[in-house]
Amino acid sequence: MFHSLVLSLFLYFPEDKREYIPAAITFGIFLIGAVIATFLIMKHSKKEEEKAKKFEEQILNNQSTDKNS
Repeated sequence: MFHSLVLSLFLYFPEDKREYIPAAITFGIFLIGAVIATFLIMKHSKKEEEKAKKFEEQILNNQSTDKNS
């Protein structure tokens, strides 16, 4: 009894389906924002990975020249 009462407080299915339009627009905006943010994070991560590889190569080259000296 209590479980169905709690669910009925939060579930609302309107008769007029036009009431879904603002929710769909908001969902679309946030979905697009999430996709853009994901791609930006991936792009930044790729750049940081390349910097780390170059730095690692530089350290390894310095160590090898120190050993040869």
